[in-house]
Amino acid sequence: MSSLPSSPAPGGGRSEAQTSPAREMEEPFEDESDILGAEGEPLSIGPEEEEEGDGEDLVGDGMEADYRPMPALDRYDMGALDEDDYDDMSQGDRRAAEEALNRRDREEAARRGDLDLIYEESDDDEGPRRKRRMAEKAATGDVADEEMIESIENLHDTKGHSVKEWVTMLGPKTEIANRFKNFLRNHVNTKGVYVYKDRIRRMCESNHSSFDVEYTTLSQKESTLGYFLPEAPLEMLQIFDEVAKDLVLTIYPSYERVTTEIHVRISELPLIEDLRTFRKLHLNQLVRTNGVVTATTGVLPQLSIVKYDCNKCGYVMGPFVQSQNTEVKPGHCPECQSSGPFMINMEQTLYRNYQKITLQESPSRVPAGRIPRAKDCIMLGDLCDRCKPGDEIDITGVYTNSYDGSLNTDNGFPVFATVILANHVTVKDSKQIVESLTDDDISDIIKLSKDHRIGERIFNSIAPSIYGHEKIKCALALALFGGESKNPGEKHKVRGDINVLLCGDPGTAKSQFLKFAEKMAPRAIFTTGQGASAVGLTAYVKRSPASREWTLEAGALVLADQGVCLIDEFDKMNDQDRTSIHEAMEQQSISISKAGLVTSLQARCSVIAAANPIGGRYDPGMTFSENVNLSEPIMSRFDILCVVRDEVDPVRDEHLAKFVVNSHIRHHPKIGDRQLLDMDVEEAADVIPQQLLKKYIVYSKQNIRPKLHNMDQDKVAKMYSQLRQESLATGSLPITVRHIESIIRMAEAHARMHLRAYVQDVDVNMAIRMMLESFVDTQKYSVMKSMRDTFRKYLTFKKDSTELLYYILRQITNEHVAFNRGKGVRDAVVEIHESDFLERAKQINIRDVKPFYESKLFQSHHYQYDSNRRMITQTIMD
Repeated sequence: MSSLPSSPAPGGGRSEAQTSPAREMEEPFEDESDILGAEGEPLSIGPEEEEEGDGEDLVGDGMEADYRPMPALDRYDMGALDEDDYDDMSQGDRRAAEEALNRRDREEAARRGDLDLIYEESDDDEGPRRKRRMAEKAATGDVADEEMIESIENLHDTKGHSVKEWVTMLGPKTEIANRFKNFLRNHVNTKGVYVYKDRIRRMCESNHSSFDVEYTTLSQKESTLGYFLPEAPLEMLQIFDEVAKDLVLTIYPSYERVTTEIHVRISELPLIEDLRTFRKLHLNQLVRTNGVVTATTGVLPQLSIVKYDCNKCGYVMGPFVQSQNTEVKPGHCPECQSSGPFMINMEQTLYRNYQKITLQESPSRVPAGRIPRAKDCIMLGDLCDRCKPGDEIDITGVYTNSYDGSLNTDNGFPVFATVILANHVTVKDSKQIVESLTDDDISDIIKLSKDHRIGERIFNSIAPSIYGHEKIKCALALALFGGESKNPGEKHKVRGDINVLLCGDPGTAKSQFLKFAEKMAPRAIFTTGQGASAVGLTAYVKRSPASREWTLEAGALVLADQGVCLIDEFDKMNDQDRTSIHEAMEQQSISISKAGLVTSLQARCSVIAAANPIGGRYDPGMTFSENVNLSEPIMSRFDILCVVRDEVDPVRDEHLAKFVVNSHIRHHPKIGDRQLLDMDVEEAADVIPQQLLKKYIVYSKQNIRPKLHNMDQDKVAKMYSQLRQESLATGSLPITVRHIESIIRMAEAHARMHLRAYVQDVDVNMAIRMMLESFVDTQKYSVMKSMRDTFRKYLTFKKDSTELLYYILRQITNEHVAFNRGKGVRDAVVEIHESDFLERAKQINIRDVKPFYESKLFQSHHYQYDSNRRMITQTIMD
């Protein structure tokens, strides 16, 4: 009901004396004398009068007179009164009408963008029920997008502000939060699955506090957020974390009892920087790099949100949010105005986990002639203890500076230390490589394993750019696949890794073999004996600059845990340094007892070493022990000894030269369609691509656990007994029980190479052959021939008869050439009677040699067979 301004409500009479002065001031003055005194001077207004001029004094003496009846004023304008009769409205109808009107007002306000001006959450009287209903809708995925507080169409237009300033303003910050929330809720993959809702669900099922968001996906869906994130990472990640926490608590309202913080981890940042390339440009930017962890501190509590107690009045001040660089402290107590001292309130202060790691460049990425750079990385929250020394990690974080008071004296005041505040960490190991294998990769691996020549193909694929050296390639293949370690009852551990020693003349590609093994192994550390010390190979103790406590730094063998450690120039090491790796090569652990630290580190790795003989060249007239400056204990720890001799053979040298020239032609950047010299297409097709071979090795080591099944124990026992007798008679390499374990390890590696679950006789025979070849090659030249005859049935196992016959024919040819040279005769053509050749072939139970005469190996080495004269001739190339 409305009334005219001139007609007050009944019973509400108004006196003329109480007419508002403010209302009188609105009327124009009729005469200047109204505001001047009798003498024409302005009237002076006292303080009391000035106060009364501000408005009516509704409470005071005589206030009851305001309500006296005044018939002259208590009247209504009858034309303005609504005297129609209305039906009584029920309570339910009234509530429904009010809800309809409120809904209309909200929709209109949302369309205009000023919803917060007319509607607040507090206006809704259904607070608890509404929250519960929202949680139920969020759990089923039916939550509609919340109304935007401030809509900014061109978020990328920073209006002259820096990105860091722009994202901290209320409007852009709210828009960023809304867009990111919309992205988390609505992003769907190609299979129609809500990706991040599913990740949040799995995160909460595991009671974790973080989930990954791919940067590539974020930048595709929300390009502006992808642009802001690397430029202002700390501010953007703070917004992301708040949005993620709100979303998690919307779906799981009680999840805050599990964790108080939810973090968004940014993965798959496209640009990967090297540690040595970080400059001023990268400060306060989101960066991604990789390297090897060399040192870690313990997990320490760090102040996150601090409260202080005033010692004088006991008032609790706070909370104060601590930053990484400066310590936040209160200045004065708001209760008693004292300036301290203040004590930290231990009960109400919140802490978070803190760990610092040292990240060093990967050995393969260090430029030649440079020392590897290192950088400190700070792990917070659930990132702590994600990695250990020796792990190769991929880290994404904020590159920032940290103030350190000690730098004032060390480097001068303006210099600051830089650290990486980690946001996302991925540990690169064989398990991760296996998990990254696609279904197509696994099907290719299974298909490859069913090839009946898979063993020979793998041997040929080891360092295919190096000619010959079949035995070394076989040894490296067995070492890369490795045997099965055993630890019955956690009491006595037997290693499964195979150690290999390459020893021989210079220029026989020993270092190249080691470099190839470094590229093929999932985890490998390369070092040289000249530059390696005892502590560099094992571990060393140093005082931590942060905590001033003694800490352990991992050496090469510890860093290569569950991988391969490659040591070049093994003979150049000092005896004291070489002795330090005895325990690591057999027990696969490193015991430390220094500066009060008594501990044992894991060093479960294969050792592949290369050494040169005394004097530079290997003398076949002496035993292996006399040729190499190595002690018997260290030699007995190697499973396979490969002796490489640079022998003069005109035919073999010719093939080697052609192979090297072909290799250079093939890998020339502008080869075009140039024809290769005698290129063996079949041999090239037999080589497995290196990427596939690496995946094959990792897959087999991770999934295949070969077991010894019905092993021929008598054969191994008899062979071991014979070897002991021969070793005693010749006085060369000592044979110990370790050699029996070596045979078992090699048999398991050969079974794993074929993806077999059980070790078969074929694997045992191959292992015995490798062991005997390793033993026979270390003998004097005079003893070697008789030993080959003794163990011929083992040495000829699984060797192609064509290669065996060629080996015999080459021996006869070399004997003829040496005999003629002794007489001073140099023949261009060597003639060999077939009867001599057949007699040698019968000794290894080969009677049919006609296929050998027609083989490509026979013809490619310039041999010819004259059936009329029954002579074999070879033309020697000048």
